[in-house]
Amino acid sequence: MKETLSQRFGRCVRQLRNDAGLSQIEFSERCGFYQTYLSRVENGKANPTLNAMEVIANALGLTIYELWRHVEHMPRP
Repeated sequence: MKETLSQRFGRCVRQLRNDAGLSQIEFSERCGFYQTYLSRVENGKANPTLNAMEVIANALGLTIYELWRHVEHMPRP
């Protein structure tokens, strides 16, 4: 089964979060989102709005453009 864009986005966010050494709880506090919501994003089960994507990017120290560049270059599973 082909990976959806939501799944690839979530996988990328998880990798970047882990690379930054952040737990989901620490990351959720940085974003101001519930941990359960971020878990759903990371698992490709939620479709964040553009505003939410910008918050996620900023919490990772990135612009939304930089975040999408990471998503674009994420190796396929």
